[in-house]
Formats: sequence, structure tokens, C-alpha cells
Amino acid sequence: MRTVDPAKHEAKRRAIVDAAAGCFAEKGFERTTTADICRAAGISSGSLFHYFPTKRAVFTAIFTDDAAETAERLASAAAAEDPWQALLDVVAELAGQIAHPGVVRIVLEAAAQAARDDEFAELIHHNDAALRDGLAVLVQRAVDAGLIDPGIAAHAAAGWVAGLIDAMISRASLDPDLDLPAEQAILRTILVRFLRPVSPPPGG
Repeated sequence: MRTVDPAKHEAKRRAIVDAAAGCFAEKGFERTTTADICRAAGISSGSLFHYFPTKRAVFTAIFTDDAAETAERLASAAAAEDPWQALLDVVAELAGQIAHPGVVRIVLEAAAQAARDDEFAELIHHNDAALRDGLAVLVQRAVDAGLIDPGIAAHAAAGWVAGLIDAMISRASLDPDLDLPAEQAILRTILVRFLRPVSPPPGG
């Protein structure tokens, strides 16, 4: 009986997902075929169906994998010595993903798919909730450390932070010439002014 090398299996699966993401970003979910994915990944249809039973399963894997990677980032940030800097770094990294070719298009395609697929919509909702929960942990740690406004409600603030990241994606979808470094600098300024403690005026 032939044994399966887990590392090789996962690497192959990851390569298929990456190739498929490029196809979906270029042609959309509906117009992308399994043959397109096979050509992009350099595999046979038999190999594709060994890893994924349907095209939809490959599409879903893009977002389950992304959620797992985001969870790892948030867990690492939560263990950082400086939770405020960790929060800024995580937001910059998540917002900075729009610099990667196709990310904005695949996010928009996910929104379209969620509108017609209730099960996929639930996955996207779960991913968003997990992101907000992870950001809330960072906000609360920063509050507890006296690094940001103690009056901030962590989970509500995390929702606004996630919303700012979404806004960056929306901006990028409307403006292909978006100056990402400039927008990230503005995003950081907004976060600092929104969350950092405000010193009382002299004699106030």
C-alpha cells in the first residue's frame, strides 16, 4: 500500500488552490472551468478531483485557507510584547494584501458568490467574525496595558478596524491606481487618532 507524504500532499493542494485563485480572479467563479484550473496548475482532471470534488470546493478552499492564515497572524500578534504595535502591524499587513495581483478581484467575486450561495455566505460571515474577535483581543490587550483609550469597547472598536480594512479593499476596487503606501499611512493615522489616549489640555 502506497503511503502519502503529508507535506507533499499539502504542497500540491496549496499549489492547486493558488492556481485556481488566479483563474477565479481573472475570469470569475462562473466562467472558470475545471479545465482552466487544471491548465493553470499543470495537472490532470483526475489529480484535481483527487484533491477537490468540485470547482466550488476549490473556491471555498481559498477562503478557508486565508482564514487559517489570518488566525495564525492574529494569534502571533496576541502574544507580542507590545499589543498596540502588534495591532498596527496586523492591520497594515491585512490591508497591504490588496497590493497582490488579483486579491481585490477575488474578494469582489467572493461577495458575488455569497449573494447566491447561502453556505458560502455563512463561511464568509464566520471568517469576518473570527477576524473581528482576533482584533478585539489585541484592542483589549492594548487597553489593559494603558496604551489606548480605556473607554474603548474592544469588540465594537474591532468592528470599526475591520471596516477600515474593508474600505481599503473597496477603494482599491474603484481606483486601480490607488497609492497603497499613502493610503496605509492615512489608515495608520486614523487608527492612532481613534484609539490612542488623548492627553487632557493643560489646566483642563
